[in-house]
Amino acid sequence: MITLEDVKQNEEVKELILSSQKQLNALGYTEHSIRHISIVSQRAGEVLKTLEYPEERIELAKIAGYMHDIGNCVNRTDHAHSGAILAYQILKDMGMEAHHRTEIMMAIGNHDEQTGTAVNDISAALILADKSDVHRDRVVNQNISTFDKHDKVNYAVTNANFTMNKEEKKVILDLKIDTEISPVLDYFEIFMDRTMMSKYAAKYLGIWFELIINDTKLL
Repeated sequence: MITLEDVKQNEEVKELILSSQKQLNALGYTEHSIRHISIVSQRAGEVLKTLEYPEERIELAKIAGYMHDIGNCVNRTDHAHSGAILAYQILKDMGMEAHHRTEIMMAIGNHDEQTGTAVNDISAALILADKSDVHRDRVVNQNISTFDKHDKVNYAVTNANFTMNKEEKKVILDLKIDTEISPVLDYFEIFMDRTMMSKYAAKYLGIWFELIINDTKLL
C-alpha cells in the first residue's frame, strides 16, 4: 500500500506544493504549504484513529490531507477540483489501487466550502482538519497596516487547539482570539461557511462539532 511517507518523497508532489505556495504568495493568500498540509494530514488521521477506523482508512486520510491543496498550483479558483484530478493521476502513477485513489480524489474534490461536503469518512476527516487550521502562523503578509480581513482574523488567533473526545463523541476546536486585533464577529463573518461545513462533516462521522472561542462555547 502507498503510504504518506511515499507521497512525501514524491518529486511531483514536492514541486506542486512549492509552486502552489508561490502562486498564493503572489495573490496575497494565507499559507497553504508544508506547515498547513502537515497539520491537516496529522489531524485528519487523528480524527479517524480516535474513532477506531482501520489503519488503511487512517493512512488514506493522512494522504488526502497532505495533498489536498496541490490544486492551488493550477489556480486558486476550483483548486479542490483540479487538485483532486492531479492527486488521482499522481497516485495512479505511484501504483495506488484504483478504489483507494478514487476515495482520495473524492475527499480532495469536496474539501472546499464553496462546492463540497462530506461524502465519505476520508472527506469528513479532511474537512474537519482543514477548517480547524486558523492561526497567526498562516499569515504571510508581515505588514499589519495592509492586512485584509482574512489576515486580521487569522493573525488574531493566538492559539488553536483541535481535540477529539471519544467518550463524548465530539471534536472540539478551541480558539483564543485577540479581540484588539479582530472582533470575534469577524471570525463568523468570514468563516461561517467553514464552521457549518465542519458541523456537517462531524455529523457524517456520527459525532458533534464544538466550537469554543475565548472560553465561550459557541456551537
